[in-house]
Amino acid sequence: MTTTSSGAGPDHTTADREIVISRAISAPRELVFEAFTQVRHLTRWWGPDGFTTTTRSFEFRVGGAWDFVMHGPDGTDYQEWITWREIVPPERIALLHGESRDDPNAFESVLAFEPAGDDTRIVMRTVFPTKELRDEAVEKYHAVEGGEQTLSNLAAYVAELTRNDTGRNETVPKGTDT
Repeated sequence: MTTTSSGAGPDHTTADREIVISRAISAPRELVFEAFTQVRHLTRWWGPDGFTTTTRSFEFRVGGAWDFVMHGPDGTDYQEWITWREIVPPERIALLHGESRDDPNAFESVLAFEPAGDDTRIVMRTVFPTKELRDEAVEKYHAVEGGEQTLSNLAAYVAELTRNDTGRNETVPKGTDT
């Protein structure tokens, strides 16, 4: 389960505005995709270590949105908004992520769910509107570390789901030791 991160990708026109995070997850692609697309799962693992998530509304469809608050371990609340732009089960999700529906600083992310034998490789490619916004996300909000922790939380969550006899009907709170 390695994680790789970089600020560069194959598209040189966005390389200075981009963060790419990748992780192999020991679970079938369909389960990893489901954990990323159903709110009953997302609220159990979403966010960096120590964060919790409260969903205000969730509609997983192209044009739909996830309106939520991330609660930081220091008590700070972060208003968040994701609009789903493309959904290709169980292969790909494209989204726009900002603080609100009309956030001019919102960033685009594409998540690829790639089969890797019995595992799934998830590749999260995020492109910011400007290099300065990408740099601020990396330096002020620790976006690379936060993204790695988020995918680690996803990996731990789906690992627990695959251990449960009831599988997808069971959920385990984020941070539970396994």
